[in-house]
Amino acid sequence: MALYELFSHPAERSYRAGLCSKAALFLLLATALTYIPPLLVAFRSHGEPAPGRGATRLPAAPRGLPDLLPIVPPPAVSPGFWLKRSNYEEQPIVRFQHQVLLVVLLGRERGGFLAWSTFPAFNRLQGDHLRVPLVLAREEDRNQDGKMDILHFKLELPLQSTEDVLGVQLILTFSYQLHRMSTFVMQSMAFLQSSFAIPGSQLYVNGDLRLQQKQPLSYSGLDVRYNVSVINGTSPFARDYDLTHILAAYQERNVTTILTDSNPIWLVGRAAEAPFVINAVIRYPVEVISYPFC
Repeated sequence: MALYELFSHPAERSYRAGLCSKAALFLLLATALTYIPPLLVAFRSHGEPAPGRGATRLPAAPRGLPDLLPIVPPPAVSPGFWLKRSNYEEQPIVRFQHQVLLVVLLGRERGGFLAWSTFPAFNRLQGDHLRVPLVLAREEDRNQDGKMDILHFKLELPLQSTEDVLGVQLILTFSYQLHRMSTFVMQSMAFLQSSFAIPGSQLYVNGDLRLQQKQPLSYSGLDVRYNVSVINGTSPFARDYDLTHILAAYQERNVTTILTDSNPIWLVGRAAEAPFVINAVIRYPVEVISYPFC
Protein backbone atom coordinates (compact mmCIF):
# COMPACT_ATOMS: atom_id res chain seq x y z
CA MET A 1 0.00 0.00 0.00
CA ALA A 2 1.46 3.44 -1.01
CA LEU A 3 2.22 6.00 1.68
CA TYR A 4 1.64 9.76 1.28
CA GLU A 5 3.30 12.67 3.10
CA LEU A 6 0.63 14.51 5.02
CA PHE A 7 2.76 17.01 7.01
CA SER A 8 6.41 18.08 7.40
CA HIS A 9 8.15 20.54 9.70
CA PRO A 10 11.92 21.46 9.46
CA ALA A 11 13.95 21.45 12.64
CA GLU A 12 16.07 24.53 13.35
CA ARG A 13 18.76 24.80 16.02
CA SER A 14 20.11 28.16 17.21
CA TYR A 15 23.25 28.68 19.31
CA ARG A 16 23.44 31.90 21.29
CA ALA A 17 26.23 33.45 23.25
CA GLY A 18 27.16 36.82 24.68
CA LEU A 19 29.40 39.32 22.83
CA CYS A 20 32.22 38.66 25.27
CA SER A 21 32.05 34.89 24.99
CA LYS A 22 34.78 32.73 23.47
CA ALA A 23 32.56 31.74 20.55
CA ALA A 24 31.81 35.37 19.61
CA LEU A 25 35.49 36.34 19.80
CA PHE A 26 36.45 33.33 17.65
CA LEU A 27 33.88 34.30 14.98
CA LEU A 28 35.14 37.90 14.93
CA LEU A 29 38.78 36.79 14.64
CA ALA A 30 38.01 34.34 11.83
CA THR A 31 36.15 37.02 9.86
CA ALA A 32 39.02 39.50 10.28
CA LEU A 33 41.64 36.96 9.17
CA THR A 34 39.55 36.15 6.10
CA TYR A 35 39.45 39.69 4.67
CA ILE A 36 42.13 41.93 6.22
CA PRO A 37 45.41 40.06 5.48
CA PRO A 38 44.74 39.70 1.71
CA LEU A 39 43.94 43.43 1.50
CA LEU A 40 47.16 44.35 3.34
CA VAL A 41 49.26 42.15 1.08
CA ALA A 42 47.68 43.67 -2.04
CA PHE A 43 47.95 47.22 -0.71
CA ARG A 44 51.67 46.90 0.09
CA SER A 45 52.52 45.41 -3.30
CA HIS A 46 54.01 48.06 -5.62
CA GLY A 47 55.09 45.90 -8.52
CA GLU A 48 58.63 45.27 -7.26
CA PRO A 49 60.38 42.16 -8.59
CA ALA A 50 60.88 39.20 -6.34
CA PRO A 51 64.33 38.71 -4.72
CA GLY A 52 66.88 37.29 -7.10
CA ARG A 53 64.90 38.31 -10.21
CA GLY A 54 67.11 41.21 -11.31
CA ALA A 55 69.00 41.61 -14.56
CA THR A 56 71.01 38.57 -15.62
CA ARG A 57 73.73 37.99 -18.16
CA LEU A 58 73.61 35.25 -20.74
CA PRO A 59 76.37 32.59 -20.71
CA ALA A 60 79.82 33.74 -21.77
CA ALA A 61 80.88 33.52 -25.39
CA PRO A 62 83.01 30.57 -26.53
CA ARG A 63 86.77 30.76 -26.14
CA GLY A 64 88.37 33.06 -28.68
CA LEU A 65 85.25 35.20 -29.28
CA PRO A 66 84.58 38.56 -27.61
CA ASP A 67 82.06 38.55 -24.77
CA LEU A 68 79.44 40.79 -26.36
CA LEU A 69 76.33 38.95 -25.20
CA PRO A 70 73.59 41.33 -24.02
CA ILE A 71 72.28 41.71 -20.52
CA VAL A 72 68.76 40.37 -20.11
CA PRO A 73 66.55 43.00 -18.42
CA PRO A 74 64.51 42.08 -15.36
CA PRO A 75 60.97 40.80 -15.99
CA ALA A 76 58.10 43.22 -16.26
CA VAL A 77 56.22 43.81 -13.03
CA SER A 78 52.68 44.78 -12.21
CA PRO A 79 51.87 48.35 -11.12
CA GLY A 80 50.52 47.22 -7.72
CA PHE A 81 47.06 47.11 -6.20
CA TRP A 82 46.23 50.82 -6.55
CA LEU A 83 46.32 52.13 -10.10
CA LYS A 84 47.77 55.64 -9.88
CA ARG A 85 48.37 56.38 -13.57
CA SER A 86 46.78 55.28 -16.83
CA ASN A 87 47.42 55.84 -20.54
CA TYR A 88 45.47 56.37 -23.72
CA GLU A 89 46.30 57.00 -27.36
CA GLU A 90 45.40 60.14 -29.28
CA GLN A 91 46.33 61.76 -32.57
CA PRO A 92 47.23 65.37 -31.64
CA ILE A 93 46.16 68.39 -33.63
CA VAL A 94 49.48 69.91 -34.72
CA ARG A 95 49.92 72.92 -36.96
CA PHE A 96 53.13 74.59 -38.07
CA GLN A 97 53.05 78.24 -37.02
CA HIS A 98 55.46 79.41 -39.75
CA GLN A 99 57.86 80.78 -37.14
CA VAL A 100 61.52 80.03 -37.86
CA LEU A 101 64.82 80.93 -36.22
CA LEU A 102 67.94 79.93 -38.14
CA VAL A 103 71.64 80.14 -37.30
CA VAL A 104 74.13 78.79 -39.85
CA LEU A 105 77.71 78.22 -38.73
CA LEU A 106 80.38 79.13 -41.29
CA GLY A 107 84.14 79.02 -41.42
CA ARG A 108 86.22 81.99 -40.35
CA GLU A 109 84.78 84.35 -42.94
CA ARG A 110 82.13 86.97 -42.09
CA GLY A 111 82.41 86.43 -38.36
CA GLY A 112 81.58 82.76 -38.49
CA PHE A 113 77.78 82.66 -38.83
CA LEU A 114 74.69 83.78 -40.70
CA ALA A 115 71.25 84.19 -39.14
CA TRP A 116 67.64 84.86 -40.03
CA SER A 117 64.21 84.48 -38.45
CA THR A 118 60.58 85.38 -38.99
CA PHE A 119 60.89 87.86 -36.10
CA PRO A 120 61.79 91.39 -37.32
CA ALA A 121 63.33 92.36 -33.96
CA PHE A 122 65.79 89.44 -34.20
CA ASN A 123 66.73 90.35 -37.78
CA ARG A 124 67.48 93.94 -36.80
CA LEU A 125 69.98 92.69 -34.23
CA GLN A 126 71.99 90.67 -36.78
CA GLY A 127 73.45 93.50 -38.85
CA ASP A 128 75.76 92.14 -41.57
CA HIS A 129 75.12 88.56 -40.42
CA LEU A 130 71.53 88.67 -41.70
CA ARG A 131 70.87 86.52 -44.76
CA VAL A 132 67.29 86.04 -46.02
CA PRO A 133 66.54 82.51 -47.32
CA LEU A 134 63.77 81.06 -49.45
CA VAL A 135 61.36 79.02 -47.29
CA LEU A 136 58.77 76.52 -48.50
CA ALA A 137 56.44 74.73 -46.06
CA ARG A 138 53.54 72.38 -46.71
CA GLU A 139 51.47 70.29 -44.30
CA GLU A 140 49.64 67.16 -45.42
CA ASP A 141 46.64 65.23 -44.08
CA ARG A 142 47.33 61.79 -45.49
CA ASN A 143 44.37 59.87 -44.05
CA GLN A 144 41.84 62.70 -44.53
CA ASP A 145 40.73 62.75 -40.88
CA GLY A 146 40.94 66.51 -40.50
CA LYS A 147 44.29 66.37 -38.65
CA MET A 148 47.63 67.11 -40.26
CA ASP A 149 50.03 64.17 -40.35
CA ILE A 150 53.27 65.49 -41.82
CA LEU A 151 55.18 68.71 -42.53
CA HIS A 152 57.41 69.16 -45.56
CA PHE A 153 59.86 71.99 -44.85
CA LYS A 154 62.51 73.28 -47.22
CA LEU A 155 64.87 76.22 -46.74
CA GLU A 156 67.36 77.51 -49.30
CA LEU A 157 69.99 79.89 -47.94
CA PRO A 158 71.96 81.82 -50.60
CA LEU A 159 75.72 81.71 -50.12
CA GLN A 160 78.73 83.32 -51.68
CA SER A 161 81.35 81.19 -53.37
CA THR A 162 83.76 81.75 -50.45
CA GLU A 163 81.28 80.72 -47.76
CA ASP A 164 81.18 77.15 -46.41
CA VAL A 165 78.52 75.80 -44.05
CA LEU A 166 79.79 73.67 -41.19
CA GLY A 167 76.71 73.55 -38.95
CA VAL A 168 73.04 74.40 -38.59
CA GLN A 169 70.82 75.39 -35.66
CA LEU A 170 67.12 75.63 -36.47
CA ILE A 171 63.96 76.21 -34.43
CA LEU A 172 60.45 75.62 -35.81
CA THR A 173 57.38 76.37 -33.67
CA PHE A 174 54.08 74.49 -33.59
CA SER A 175 50.59 74.67 -32.12
CA TYR A 176 49.86 71.42 -30.25
CA GLN A 177 46.41 70.35 -29.02
CA LEU A 178 44.83 67.32 -27.33
CA HIS A 179 41.07 66.90 -26.82
CA ARG A 180 40.15 63.29 -26.03
CA MET A 181 40.35 63.52 -22.22
CA SER A 182 41.18 67.06 -21.14
CA THR A 183 41.64 69.96 -23.53
CA PHE A 184 45.37 70.62 -23.63
CA VAL A 185 46.74 73.47 -25.74
CA MET A 186 50.36 74.54 -25.98
CA GLN A 187 52.87 76.15 -28.29
CA SER A 188 55.87 73.92 -28.78
CA MET A 189 58.95 73.67 -30.95
CA ALA A 190 61.24 71.36 -32.85
CA PHE A 191 64.96 72.06 -32.43
CA LEU A 192 67.41 70.80 -35.03
CA GLN A 193 71.17 71.02 -34.58
CA SER A 194 73.86 69.42 -36.73
CA SER A 195 77.53 70.22 -37.26
CA PHE A 196 80.26 68.55 -39.31
CA ALA A 197 83.92 69.11 -40.03
CA ILE A 198 83.37 68.97 -43.81
CA PRO A 199 81.47 71.81 -45.51
CA GLY A 200 78.04 70.69 -46.68
CA SER A 201 75.58 71.52 -49.41
CA GLN A 202 72.40 70.10 -47.90
CA LEU A 203 71.01 68.78 -44.62
CA TYR A 204 68.23 66.20 -44.82
CA VAL A 205 66.16 65.32 -41.75
CA ASN A 206 63.29 62.83 -41.51
CA GLY A 207 61.83 62.46 -38.01
CA ASP A 208 58.85 62.61 -35.67
CA LEU A 209 57.60 65.42 -33.47
CA ARG A 210 57.18 63.46 -30.23
CA LEU A 211 55.48 64.49 -27.01
CA GLN A 212 57.47 64.35 -23.78
CA GLN A 213 55.74 64.34 -20.37
CA LYS A 214 57.46 64.92 -17.05
CA GLN A 215 54.11 64.64 -15.28
CA PRO A 216 50.68 63.25 -16.25
CA LEU A 217 48.15 65.50 -17.92
CA SER A 218 44.81 66.19 -16.28
CA TYR A 219 42.00 63.85 -17.27
CA SER A 220 39.45 66.69 -17.49
CA GLY A 221 39.20 70.46 -17.82
CA LEU A 222 41.24 72.97 -19.83
CA ASP A 223 45.03 73.22 -19.62
CA VAL A 224 46.58 76.27 -21.33
CA ARG A 225 49.55 76.90 -19.02
CA TYR A 226 52.01 76.38 -21.91
CA ASN A 227 49.99 78.17 -24.55
CA VAL A 228 52.62 80.90 -24.74
CA SER A 229 55.13 81.66 -27.44
CA VAL A 230 58.36 79.68 -27.29
CA ILE A 231 60.23 82.72 -28.62
CA ASN A 232 59.41 86.23 -27.45
CA GLY A 233 59.33 87.71 -30.93
CA THR A 234 58.45 91.24 -29.75
CA SER A 235 61.46 91.62 -27.45
CA PRO A 236 64.20 94.06 -28.57
CA PHE A 237 66.81 92.34 -26.37
CA ALA A 238 69.34 89.91 -27.80
CA ARG A 239 69.16 87.65 -24.74
CA ASP A 240 65.58 86.64 -25.58
CA TYR A 241 66.82 85.20 -28.89
CA ASP A 242 69.83 83.39 -27.48
CA LEU A 243 69.43 79.67 -28.13
CA THR A 244 70.69 78.65 -24.69
CA HIS A 245 68.12 80.93 -23.07
CA ILE A 246 65.29 79.66 -25.28
CA LEU A 247 66.13 76.00 -24.69
CA ALA A 248 66.63 76.46 -20.94
CA ALA A 249 63.21 78.11 -20.57
CA TYR A 250 61.61 75.46 -22.77
CA GLN A 251 63.05 72.58 -20.73
CA GLU A 252 61.49 74.02 -17.56
CA ARG A 253 58.12 72.91 -18.90
CA ASN A 254 56.56 69.66 -17.74
CA VAL A 255 55.21 68.95 -21.24
CA THR A 256 57.29 69.54 -24.39
CA THR A 257 57.84 68.24 -27.89
CA ILE A 258 61.13 67.12 -29.42
CA LEU A 259 62.21 66.25 -32.93
CA THR A 260 63.45 62.65 -32.97
CA ASP A 261 65.92 61.94 -35.75
CA SER A 262 69.13 60.24 -34.76
CA ASN A 263 70.49 60.08 -38.33
CA PRO A 264 70.46 63.44 -40.15
CA ILE A 265 72.05 63.22 -43.57
CA TRP A 266 74.79 65.75 -44.38
CA LEU A 267 75.42 66.07 -48.10
CA VAL A 268 78.66 67.61 -49.42
CA GLY A 269 79.81 68.96 -52.74
CA ARG A 270 78.14 72.36 -53.15
CA ALA A 271 78.57 74.11 -56.47
CA ALA A 272 79.75 77.73 -56.57
CA GLU A 273 76.95 80.23 -55.86
CA ALA A 274 74.54 77.36 -55.05
CA PRO A 275 72.41 77.79 -51.93
CA PHE A 276 72.66 75.67 -48.83
CA VAL A 277 69.49 73.58 -48.49
CA ILE A 278 67.72 72.28 -45.39
CA ASN A 279 65.15 69.64 -46.29
CA ALA A 280 63.06 68.36 -43.36
CA VAL A 281 60.19 65.91 -43.17
CA ILE A 282 58.46 66.04 -39.77
CA ARG A 283 55.66 63.63 -38.88
CA TYR A 284 52.94 64.12 -36.26
CA PRO A 285 52.46 60.55 -34.86
CA VAL A 286 49.82 59.14 -32.54
CA GLU A 287 50.93 59.65 -28.94
CA VAL A 288 50.46 57.65 -25.74
CA ILE A 289 49.21 60.18 -23.20
CA SER A 290 49.66 59.62 -19.47
CA TYR A 291 47.09 60.93 -16.99
CA PRO A 292 46.38 60.36 -13.27
CA PHE A 293 43.86 57.62 -12.50
CA CYS A 294 41.35 58.71 -9.85
